[in-house]
Amino acid sequence: MVLKELIATACSLRASDLHLEAGTPLVARVKGELVTVGEILPGARLIEIGKDLLGADGWNQFVARGSADVSVRLAGAQCRINLFRTVRGIAMAVRLLTSSVDSLRACNLHPDLRKLLDARTGLIVVSGPTGSGKSTTLAALIGEINASSARNIITIESPLEYLFANRRSYIRQREIPTHSPSFEQAIIDALRENPDVLVITEMRTPEVMRLTLNAAETGQLVLATMHSATCAEALSRISMAFSAEIQGSILAQLADCLVGVVCQRLEFLAEYQLRVPRCEVLMASSAAKGTIRAGQFSQLATVIQSGAEHGMWSFDRYQRWMAQKKDWERPTPAAPIPEERAAAVVPAALAPIPKAKPPPKDASFEISIDEEEIDLAELAKKIDAKTR
Repeated sequence: MVLKELIATACSLRASDLHLEAGTPLVARVKGELVTVGEILPGARLIEIGKDLLGADGWNQFVARGSADVSVRLAGAQCRINLFRTVRGIAMAVRLLTSSVDSLRACNLHPDLRKLLDARTGLIVVSGPTGSGKSTTLAALIGEINASSARNIITIESPLEYLFANRRSYIRQREIPTHSPSFEQAIIDALRENPDVLVITEMRTPEVMRLTLNAAETGQLVLATMHSATCAEALSRISMAFSAEIQGSILAQLADCLVGVVCQRLEFLAEYQLRVPRCEVLMASSAAKGTIRAGQFSQLATVIQSGAEHGMWSFDRYQRWMAQKKDWERPTPAAPIPEERAAAVVPAALAPIPKAKPPPKDASFEISIDEEEIDLAELAKKIDAKTR
């Protein structure tokens, strides 16, 4: 209940993040700035919250590892929570996820990004700094595919953030380590599961990058995220993750399978009191592929500047579009889930069977019965009404 109330407070402030730490006042990120919004939380209370979130087995793993990730829905908001330990004790970083992610328009992204999804095979990279909305953009791209074409989509996530309902596509969501021990194993397994679209939410290690490139080359459309400040930096990081001996073949592989790169940052529009993504978009034109194959990443900024006809956007040009746009979409605050509807969030197969309430021990009532004409259906209604 304590965490639910804190999240409800953060939602009312339209905060994007909530930070809790033992012996430290509650801090929220509102409009990109950190503000104190609550009193100091004792460490014992945070331990109680952590145990409730993770359960007995999850808490034991947290104690051994020192960190844990969980995705839950509280106070009507979908939250991604990272628990970790600091010198003061237990701490939590709570990301409040956007509710409307079913389309690019709902996420205030330029409609040109839809061109990325015209490809049936290849690699799309969504990049940006931490907290820049990469997961939301990735979810919007999945929503666009789901609404427009029948494809088998497999997502590999850690943790699950957005839950998708099948519309035209069939979406299979897998969480690491709940459904597979690692990203590497999940990618290998996914290639045997007949995917049309493979979504990889974390591309950090060289092995995951290698498997991602291989998947993009073998007939699937692969969407992946990584941390970077520009499109060129994202591709450079992929290349530099490998040894010098094989970088040439990696660059050729990357140039051949790349569909495009989206790099984004969040900017606060004071006029609309809204944080929206500002993007740089690199499309895999012949000029871009040649530059990547040569490893000349510093020249990609020039390729982007001159690639408007191919659907490319520099940060400056994208900002000019933002300045002209007036019809921004505002996220609709999710209504709190009433306690009586909480069971509806649990899958039917996992929901406990409700027990019938026994009548009070001292229950007594009278029912008048006409001896000449007894209607059994009417009698049953009278008994039911008296026992409610």
